[in-house]
Amino acid sequence: MYNFARNYIKHLFMIDKNSDKKNFRPKNGFRKKTERIEEPQSKAKKYEIQPVRLNKYIANAGICSRREADKLILSGVIKVNGEVVKEMGTKVLPTDKVQFDDQVLKAEKKYYVLLNKPKGYITTTDDPFDRKTVMFLTKNACKERIYPVGRLDRNTTGLLLMTNDGDLAKKLTHPKHKVRKIYHVVLDKNLQKADMMKIANGLELEDGFIKVDEIAYVKDSTSKKEIGIEIHSGKNWIVRRIFESLDYKVEKLDRVMFAGLTKKDIPRGKWRFLTEKELNFLRML
Repeated sequence: MYNFARNYIKHLFMIDKNSDKKNFRPKNGFRKKTERIEEPQSKAKKYEIQPVRLNKYIANAGICSRREADKLILSGVIKVNGEVVKEMGTKVLPTDKVQFDDQVLKAEKKYYVLLNKPKGYITTTDDPFDRKTVMFLTKNACKERIYPVGRLDRNTTGLLLMTNDGDLAKKLTHPKHKVRKIYHVVLDKNLQKADMMKIANGLELEDGFIKVDEIAYVKDSTSKKEIGIEIHSGKNWIVRRIFESLDYKVEKLDRVMFAGLTKKDIPRGKWRFLTEKELNFLRML
């Protein structure tokens, strides 16, 4: 997967041969991570059979949130294997019988949907102003309610992962995991080489220092308005703010890769389920 990421940015984007290439090299190579996913099956199975906290099990059954599940547990309406459980932090196995008011709870089946988001849709589960949301695009994917992993603003297109797996979503959005994204950027004017070097070396924005993993001109483009940028920061509007800080306006922004996943064979506005191989890879990040 990461070898593909390396080849993707190598062929789609072109680094200026006269620039200092060390400024464009990701901190961690892709080859090392590829080696980690060669035999993921045993670890994936281990991941699935671990006991989970009771409040999480209840939330996964679609009854309520974890916080609300804690209240249910304390109120004495939850039974595990026929016994009332009021102790916070209790853990259960998939083989345990969990009941809520004598209704047997079953954890929801997990779904993982990869969407190629079009322009004009907002990344939210509900909108009070009745604007178009990504939920409309994936409404036929499954009966379970899935949620976006991270956000893409209304005018940004490209890859968006949606799932009802809260643990994986939290993992992919937590800063410590440094999940990388690749964007195809179209600017209002040519990006000057000096400004590209500034971005590569890092910029001080209003909310702190930011440095991209890699930046390059788009290969075969007729101008230097089209840029490829690889970054792991999840800050709001970060790509747009990077260029705006140097007096450039982002006219188009498309996320072409997320956590090693690509939008290959996914038309704009369409989606597909993750393969087992892709899912195992995400679990091993």
